[in-house]
Amino acid sequence: MIRSELIQKIAEENPHLYQRDVEKIVSIVFDSITEALAEGRRVELRGFGAFSVKKREGRTGRNPRTGEPVVVEEKHVPFFKTGKLLRDRLNGKA
Repeated sequence: MIRSELIQKIAEENPHLYQRDVEKIVSIVFDSITEALAEGRRVELRGFGAFSVKKREGRTGRNPRTGEPVVVEEKHVPFFKTGKLLRDRLNGKA
């Protein structure tokens, strides 16, 4: 599902809301999650999962084409851990 499909589904299930309001709500939610992660905070959506940021240490990698060593700098990457409810539903235990 892409962002526009999510907005459409929410709008269909909530006919009392205008499409532009649904778009704004979805944008605010995504922006809030992004902002929290950028500040290094964890975001938990009960039953769905938790977003966090993990630090990857710098290392020496290799260029796959030439085999030459390449310095890979330290970086922060987003990480998602599914919640128990989502895991159970995906595995048919719901």
